[in-house]
This record gives sequence, C-alpha cells and structure tokens, in this order.
Amino acid sequence: MGQVGAGIRRRLTLGTAVLTAAGLLAVAVPQQAQAAAACPGRKVRTLPFATGSVLVYQRGSHVCAVTVPKQTGTKRQMSVSVQPRGGRPVVDSGRFAYRAGPVTVHAGNRCVLVRGTVSGRSVSSGWILC
Repeated sequence: MGQVGAGIRRRLTLGTAVLTAAGLLAVAVPQQAQAAAACPGRKVRTLPFATGSVLVYQRGSHVCAVTVPKQTGTKRQMSVSVQPRGGRPVVDSGRFAYRAGPVTVHAGNRCVLVRGTVSGRSVSSGWILC
C-alpha cells in the first residue's frame, strides 16, 4: 500500500497545483477575461493609460471596445467610444465597477477612433485599423 498511497498523494498534489495555478491566472487578468467575454472577435489593440486600458476587438467589418479600470470593484466614472471615420461615435458612459462597454460599430473599410476614460484620465487612439 506504500507505493500506491504515494502515487495517489502525488496525483492529488499535482491536481491541487494545477487548480491553484488556474485560480491565480483567473485572478491575475479578470479585466481582460471580462472584456473578451463582452466583445466578439480577436483583440487587435490594447490602449493603456494611467487608470485603465481600452481593449479593442475586430470581427470582420465590426470593431468593438471596452474600457477596464486597473482596479475593479469600486464604482467610478468610466466611458468608452468608437467612431468610424465619417460617422458618429457610439458611447457608453457612466459609473461602473468593472467596465464601460462594450460598444460596437460597423466600420466597413473605414478607420476608427477609439477613446476611453476612467476617473478623469483618458486615452485616444487616433485613427486606427485603416
């Protein structure tokens, strides 16, 4: 029973280590995981700034963006906007604890301007994805 018991203990230890690592990974990047669930497509840009980041996703001719704060859980003023060149911006603004957005536009072959703010600090992409 000694070798069998040791084998079981090894498997349990390995299983615990894998679950612990998965849990730490989930805690380490909750904002990006939430944003990925909110926007379809692949991430094409991350626009970092002092109090957060804007994550930009593209799927076909649609562009989607979310603003995530560096520290989640406390409601604060946030916004995100995506504007196709020649069009009007689509905006989500308010007091949020985890993210502003998602906002999605049909860009076609046009460039887009992406902006985001958290607690008065902001970022603007300039015209991108042209």
